[in-house]
Amino acid sequence: MSILKTGSSDASATEAVQEDKTIATKVRRTIIGPPRRLDEKGLFHKVSLVAVLAWVGLGADGLSSAAYGPEEAFKALGEHKYLAIALAFMTAFTVCVLSAAYARIIEKFPHGGGGYLVATKLLGKHAGLTSGCALLIDYVLTVTVSVAASGDALFSVLPPEWAGWKLPFESAMLLGLTILNIRGIRESVIVLAPVFFLFVITHTIVIGCGIVVHAPEIKQTATAVVDGAKHDLSSMGLLGLIMLILHAFSMGGGTYTGIEAVSNGIPMMRHPQAETAKKTMLYMAVSLALTASGLLVCYLLWHIEPREGKTMNAVLVETLTHNWPGGKLFTFVTMLSSAALLGVAAQAGFADGPRVLGNMAIDSWVPRRFSSLCERLTTQNGIMLVGAAALAALLYTRGEVAHLVVMYSINVFVTFSLSLLGMLISTIRERQAKWVRDLILFGIGLALCLVVLYVTVKEKFMQGGWLTLVATGALVIMCLLTRRHYDRVTTIVVKAFAGLEKVPTTPPKSPPVVDPTKPTAVMLVAGYGGLGLHTLLNAFRLYPNHFKNVVFVSVGVIDSGGFKGEESLDELKAKTSGNLLQYVHAAQNMGIAADYRMAVGTDPVEEVDKLCQAVAKEFPMSTFVAGHLLFERDSWVHRLLHNQTAYAIQRRLQWAGLNMLILPARIMA
Repeated sequence: MSILKTGSSDASATEAVQEDKTIATKVRRTIIGPPRRLDEKGLFHKVSLVAVLAWVGLGADGLSSAAYGPEEAFKALGEHKYLAIALAFMTAFTVCVLSAAYARIIEKFPHGGGGYLVATKLLGKHAGLTSGCALLIDYVLTVTVSVAASGDALFSVLPPEWAGWKLPFESAMLLGLTILNIRGIRESVIVLAPVFFLFVITHTIVIGCGIVVHAPEIKQTATAVVDGAKHDLSSMGLLGLIMLILHAFSMGGGTYTGIEAVSNGIPMMRHPQAETAKKTMLYMAVSLALTASGLLVCYLLWHIEPREGKTMNAVLVETLTHNWPGGKLFTFVTMLSSAALLGVAAQAGFADGPRVLGNMAIDSWVPRRFSSLCERLTTQNGIMLVGAAALAALLYTRGEVAHLVVMYSINVFVTFSLSLLGMLISTIRERQAKWVRDLILFGIGLALCLVVLYVTVKEKFMQGGWLTLVATGALVIMCLLTRRHYDRVTTIVVKAFAGLEKVPTTPPKSPPVVDPTKPTAVMLVAGYGGLGLHTLLNAFRLYPNHFKNVVFVSVGVIDSGGFKGEESLDELKAKTSGNLLQYVHAAQNMGIAADYRMAVGTDPVEEVDKLCQAVAKEFPMSTFVAGHLLFERDSWVHRLLHNQTAYAIQRRLQWAGLNMLILPARIMA
């Protein structure tokens, strides 16, 4: 028996088909780039992110929130602006606590510690589902609020008569970011990295100069803070003052919204991934804490008030640079960098949203096609869904950041709360080294998250909060129905083909020899199981004494859950080869001459097409056969949840002049 290993079949398959030269293909390749080769040496190294680039691509989500989070918190203080000092301290403290908590989550989940996985592992599948649905909507709104805030920042320094172009500009920007992310996360991050560092430099100058210039007034400001506190204590009492601070603190909840993105994005980071993620978290925590708290202090020192059509950051920079040589140019560059950084921040939604969707697809909560990678090794289906949903949210809210931040921050703190609750319970159960320290850390973090969540829902329920809760609840219900369908179909399939899996799969002592010149059934199979064996038996039953050989063909599909490094490719090849050997040995034990061919790729249709055309040259008398689940009452739901791979392959092979049969396996579901 001659068994061709992976590699020889890949090469012949590649040579068998020439590159598609259609205009549509050329346009597609120009926009999103040429396909990645999975056998390319050092591929994962080339597409992964070092800590600095991860800080740009994922940490920008947190840092960019300084463009709207501190402003919303400061506005909520009303006439009690002296409390900005307390607010600045609480903001920095919260950033540090949440970042430290998520650094511990990274240590516990070194291969990916996003809210969905953490809640699923520590609290159960339904808590994980809730967290996952909250995260999906969160990442959609991450994109939306980042793009909307970017438009606000840019149009703050443009002529007022241009305001009507803000929404079209934001829509076009969203489309551009979607295309850029389909090309690849690393490529998009490298393109946008310069504007990230321009933001860091300009805002360091603004905050540093803003505090230094008013340094002589710090003592006077401190006196005003003490006097204001005494007055409010006498008029509203200690409880009233605390509630006012908590209200403003919660309204600025958007400040902390990017922290989770780093732990969820571990799979795309350079090895050692956990260490890279912790460095990224440190960079983000320090930059966000200093920027957000520094802006609040500057608002107070410079007596900044909101203006129509301008962000408070724009007002601050204009006021600070009013007498500077080139002050207008610096203001424009600063706000342009802020607008650009918010565009970079949308990367977190495009990077992590499809990853969460892919993880949920692997667990059958959403259609499994969302776990697929495209030829650029990105989760194209998820990216397009996130982009379309973000555009819908942008148009629905007309790009109003205040409205979006409320919707956005609720789901962020749902996820924060579930993740920290899971870590708190895990810490109590396991009681490992330094468990008391972790208990305090997760306890404080959970308390802060619950406060922000409660106040935000209570105060902003009628201003958009209800919509977020309804959307999240509806998504949870849809996921439950999807999982129920998959579980029911799996149970039926297992029962229907249970007897077939008893076929022996041990190698026979004298297997029949394959003869390529004789009629051959080429069976397209996935993992070893009853459906593949049912298709094999059906083919030989329908054409008795015709086929003399059988060649099993399979493609190991790299999905979003499996693309974690070069070693994952080797594991997939070994798994695919093992499944095919089981089919080969089962056929040989039935007295059928058998062999197999395989490939590894991201698109099963494309790879099977190439592989089958190569097999057709090797076995000229081939008939291709595939099995397909046939439901009693086929509907759009079945077509959405179950792939139509067999029919797509049949169309391609028939166009190439090859015969293919699709044999149904009837399912009463």
